[in-house]
Order: sequence, then C-alpha cells, then structure tokens
Amino acid sequence: MTDGITGLERLSLNTKTTSTWTLAEAVDGAARAGIPALGLWRDRVHEAGLEKAAKLVRDAGLRVSSLCRGGFLTASDEAGIAGALEDNKRAIDEAATLGTDALVMVVGGLPEGDVDLAGARERVAERLAELAPYAGDHGVKLVLEALHPMYVADRAVISTLGQALDIAAPHPVDAVAVVVDTFHVFWDPDLAAQIERAGTEGRVAAYQVCDFNLPIPADALLARGMMGDGVIDFASITRMVAETGYAGDVEVEIFNEAVWAADPDEVLATMSQRYRDLVLPHL
Repeated sequence: MTDGITGLERLSLNTKTTSTWTLAEAVDGAARAGIPALGLWRDRVHEAGLEKAAKLVRDAGLRVSSLCRGGFLTASDEAGIAGALEDNKRAIDEAATLGTDALVMVVGGLPEGDVDLAGARERVAERLAELAPYAGDHGVKLVLEALHPMYVADRAVISTLGQALDIAAPHPVDAVAVVVDTFHVFWDPDLAAQIERAGTEGRVAAYQVCDFNLPIPADALLARGMMGDGVIDFASITRMVAETGYAGDVEVEIFNEAVWAADPDEVLATMSQRYRDLVLPHL
C-alpha cells in the first residue's frame, strides 16, 4: 500500500466530477482538500485559456494527471478525417503545455448511416498511425479508452481493454497506451488477463475510478457514480492494476446529476474518504 501523511498522494480530481466549477474553482477546491492532481477536460482548459490553465495548476502546486479528450477518429469523409487529425494534434500540443503525458482518447462511434464496426476500427488504427509519431515527438501518449459496450455506436468502437491493446500494439509504448477505467471495463470476463497483458507490455498509462450505478438513467452517460454507490469491486480491479507496477495517479471521473447538484466541497470530501476506504488499501 502506498500511504503517506494524508493517504491522498495519488488521488486526482477529474474536472467532470465537479462540473459546476470553473477550472480556477476546481484548482482551488482540490488544493484545499489536499488532492494533489487534476484530470482536465479540454472545455475547462479552453474557457480559462491554455497558458492560464497551465499556470493556475502550476501555481497551486498541483499536477495534471491527464487531459481529456482526444479521439473521434472514425469519420470516413475527407473533411471529417482532416478535422479529426487537426483537433488531435492540437490536443497533443495542449497536453504538452499542461505538463501531462496522457491524452485520453475516446475513439468515436459509427458515422451516421454506417453499420460497419470492423471498418470503423480499421479507421481508428489508420488515424493512430498518423498521430502516434506526432504524439511521441511531443512526449505525450495517446491513451486509448475502452468504453462500455452500450456506447459502441455513438462514442467508442473500442469496447474492451483487449481491443485497445490490439490497436496499440504496433506503436511504441511512449506514444500509444491504455487507461483502465473501472466503469467501462469491470464487466469484462477477460479483464484480469488483459490488465496483466497491459502491464507486461508497459501500456498502463492511467487508472480512472468511479462506480456503475443502477438503474441506468435515460442518459446512460450519467450512470457513473461515487465509489461504493454501485456494483463495482474496486478491491479486485485495483489489485490487478497495482500488480502491473502502475504507480501513477488514480483519477476520479464521475458523470452524475446528483453528484453535480451537490456542494462540490462535500463531493471532494466524500470522494477522498471513499478513495481511502475502497481503493487505497489495494494499491
């Protein structure tokens, strides 16, 4: 177990968890709560301005665990392909400026009218081949995120950690890696083997935690919950990740209307305690 004075030395607040806060408010809130890292979404970075965002985090003595998101690489038309490549190169530049080596990639779903999943995955692989050298040159990893299968049509044609690793395989580990997100992968019967594989290949670049709540709301994006409120076994998954040798931040990313409506300082207090109780003992 990695435990220090507070036990929060590896905890990171993803800005989506406190979605009502500006970046400045999230930086201040994390600092007050003793949380040393932030996972930044690009919307908050753009609102603040890139250079100001980097300075806000740096001046508070915090670090950036990841930047989200790049990706959406499945377009089949020339304009869509060109736009995706341009936006992802811009995201790589932003990650480098913010001081994180992890750009989380939500790879994209099926274009309208398209039902060819295999073809969409091939396009993801093709776009990664174009982006990986640029990312590597900038000291940034394209961190592929497997999303729960219910998002396969609209958000991510990569549904399992194994698929993510297969697509990452042709590239250097310092350019393309994977994130283990408990919400998205807890259901996978092959999860233990694939996390072990990711560790053997040196591709675990991030660990994100939140729970899977029932009932699933009308907007399935909002099914993510506070650790301990749903059905995920954090002890088992955290031990799997720890056994790979991963020693980076543990980022809490929650999309949930009740969490967003709560006092953000109380959310951070609950998040910190649940992390201490459910995750930290198994790192």
